[in-house]
Amino acid sequence: MKKLFTDEQIIGLLREADAGVAEAELCRRHGFSAASYYLWRSKFGGMEMSMVVRMKELEEENRRLRKMYAEAQLGTVPTC
Repeated sequence: MKKLFTDEQIIGLLREADAGVAEAELCRRHGFSAASYYLWRSKFGGMEMSMVVRMKELEEENRRLRKMYAEAQLGTVPTC
């Protein structure tokens, strides 16, 4: 599924809500659902962009390490 908003845009939208814009108005103005807003708030609430970048790096490293571990358990040679 294609993401309509980048992480930077999502953080900007959450900052708008923190500045006092009503959630319903924000959702209507930018064309996303209230469910998306609450999902984003739970994931990115209170984060700065540098924290999001670091989170993405850690997720990628975790994915790579899990793959290496699985390959080691199966006895195959890693391809990373």
